[in-house]
Amino acid sequence: MIELKGLTKRYGEKLAVDHLTFGVTPGVVTGFLGPNGAGKSTTMRMILGLDHPTAGDVRIDGRHYDQLKDPLTYIGALLEAKGVHGGRSAFNHLLCLAQSNGIPKSRVHEVLDTVGLTAVARKKAKGFSLGMGQRLGIAAALLGDPRILMFDEPVNGLDPEGIHWIRNLMKSLAAQGRTVFVSSHLMSEMALTAEHLVVIGQGRLLADTSMADFIRQNSRSFVRIRTPQRERLLDVLHGAGITVVESGSGALEVDGGKAEQIGELCARGGIVLHELSPQQASLEEAFMRLTAESVEYHAHADTGGPVRQGWGAGWKEA
Repeated sequence: MIELKGLTKRYGEKLAVDHLTFGVTPGVVTGFLGPNGAGKSTTMRMILGLDHPTAGDVRIDGRHYDQLKDPLTYIGALLEAKGVHGGRSAFNHLLCLAQSNGIPKSRVHEVLDTVGLTAVARKKAKGFSLGMGQRLGIAAALLGDPRILMFDEPVNGLDPEGIHWIRNLMKSLAAQGRTVFVSSHLMSEMALTAEHLVVIGQGRLLADTSMADFIRQNSRSFVRIRTPQRERLLDVLHGAGITVVESGSGALEVDGGKAEQIGELCARGGIVLHELSPQQASLEEAFMRLTAESVEYHAHADTGGPVRQGWGAGWKEA
């Protein structure tokens, strides 16, 4: 388990992390979300003892990271996949890590096979693609067979097969009772992977809740209705005290979860329905709504001149 209590980090006048208190528990994949500059990477670095907090405390299974003997057997982390000596082979990189933590050589072969790098185990890391480097970083995190795993943008550079693989890997690790803490900007992927969410903005805790509760609390749910008997439907719904609003697409919308009630009213009234569908916001929509006031870097459409597409000498005006 990872426990943060009042964790704070200040760089001069910049308050990067502001009194964060939360726990990451075993048995579920916990997603760590926040806009750019929210303090996610700084928080993860403090968990691993790479940055020292200005105030507060963070513990791994009740101890600080520097108190752990053979730390790779307690917590495995992928923070920066490029943190590999380019002149070393994948095998030798992992072997060095294993020897420094009392991990048997056989485990190196096991994790290389797990991440699909056995065929290139003797190749130098400097020749690896971004996705291959990401797999090597994941192998290093798994090396000590730790009870706690942390991943920062784990799908970065992976192809669709690789994304599907890492998603299932994280779920299986959590199902084994391990603590899995993952940060990502890919909301669609996080929605498929995480069961619990910790959301921060400008260094402060904004949410610590289940995925389902987060979406429900930060989005609008409604029922969309389409019918050729529009006026008759409006009369029936108004008679039942149900408020209806018109959408721009010609459909009618009713706030809340009233699909069953509406269907029964229409059945009794002989009203033909072309659509009766409950609608729920996506994780991305809920996230954008919650963090709207915490975004540090806002992008705006450029309306002052031609749009440049591409990079370098090959750019052209659109």
